[in-house]
Amino acid sequence: MIARICLVALSIIIECTAVVNGADPLPSWNSGAAKDAIVTFVSKVTTEGSSDFIPISERIAVFDNDGTLWSEQPMYVQAFFVFDRIRTLAPQHPEWKDKEPYASVLKGDLKTVLSGGERALIEMVMATHSGMTSEQFEQIVRDWIATARHPKTGKLYTEMVYQPMLELLSYLRANEFKTYIVSGGGIEFMRPWVEAVYGIPPEQVIGSSIRTKFEVRDGVPQIVRLPELNFIDDKEGKPVGIQQHIGRRPVAAFGNSDGDLQMLQWTAAGSGQRFCMYVHHTDAEREFMYDRQSHVGKLDKGLDEAKTRGWTIVSMKDDWGRIFP
Repeated sequence: MIARICLVALSIIIECTAVVNGADPLPSWNSGAAKDAIVTFVSKVTTEGSSDFIPISERIAVFDNDGTLWSEQPMYVQAFFVFDRIRTLAPQHPEWKDKEPYASVLKGDLKTVLSGGERALIEMVMATHSGMTSEQFEQIVRDWIATARHPKTGKLYTEMVYQPMLELLSYLRANEFKTYIVSGGGIEFMRPWVEAVYGIPPEQVIGSSIRTKFEVRDGVPQIVRLPELNFIDDKEGKPVGIQQHIGRRPVAAFGNSDGDLQMLQWTAAGSGQRFCMYVHHTDAEREFMYDRQSHVGKLDKGLDEAKTRGWTIVSMKDDWGRIFP
């Protein structure tokens, strides 16, 4: 983890230096309309005296995480975390051997597990993410993310992040944008590692959550996680989460699925210059190819609206010279 922090810090320093020195701030992006659109937008809104100038305090950029900043196929990373937690906790729950969806997880029958849909996933999250303090859960996540690997590539999940998006984050911050994650993933699942991986501090993470409560345990004040859903930060929930946590409408929004559509709509509805971008997974060789029919990261209505409204659509295959660091 220390090595990863140093790597990200060095990357940010290099990118900021590149911006100052006039070098290409987005070296992993191929020349084309998508890259030009990003650079043009940033130039317009940061040029003092321009009619398109946006004050620093209003330079808010929001990013989805799964499928936008790191890979989300064949399943969301947090789902793999849930399944590993079920295997770890199974000795304490002998009833899981015959109870779905836990039984299928323990058998490795993920097709049956996924057929249970959102209801089954929420049940598993409640069973594996609650009954402990926030500090205990944070340590569990840190330990897992430090060693867990992608089933196809064998890479650490934190190595499955997109190099072009790391450069974009650095480029925006070098131009005094404040970058936020707005994800359907669990807020407490992301916060332990996003600062080291993306340079985004935990207070700039918005996500789904379970209820918590304050308790004094053995004389020590604690925040305890409860097996109750608090907020789902997806689809219509994303603009709500942004308003509750940030209190400003973003001027730039980045996503990859229909789950991000409302966030992009909310951003685009503001006055003045706005930038909305979809990452389109078109590279089956270097990553994955999917959109309208995918069971994860479905991009259907959002793809149509992006084309109609002139939002930027990034083709992984055509617009990115490299995908992973």
